[in-house]
Amino acid sequence: MSIYVGNLSYEVTETDLTSVFAEYGSVKRVQLPIDRETGRMRGFGFVEMSEDNEETAAIEALDGAEWMGRDLKVNKAKPREDRGGSSGGGRRGGGYSRSY
Repeated sequence: MSIYVGNLSYEVTETDLTSVFAEYGSVKRVQLPIDRETGRMRGFGFVEMSEDNEETAAIEALDGAEWMGRDLKVNKAKPREDRGGSSGGGRRGGGYSRSY
């Protein structure tokens, strides 16, 4: 399971996030996505911990908590949706008009 952490300060580092979540157990991995265009953090991240009960404790303790001047949004991460390539997913409206 992975934890979603939202409303993060743009100044936060992986080390910062690791130290906060380490109070609730062993942190396996921290990811802070970077915006491709601006090169800065996107304001959210993901944390993986060793045990489910550690993740649950961290979620319960940190959801809504103020940290670095912001109220955190912390919950179980949802699986990434398949956005499907760039095909756009089929035709919309406009169909064909044929006279026979």
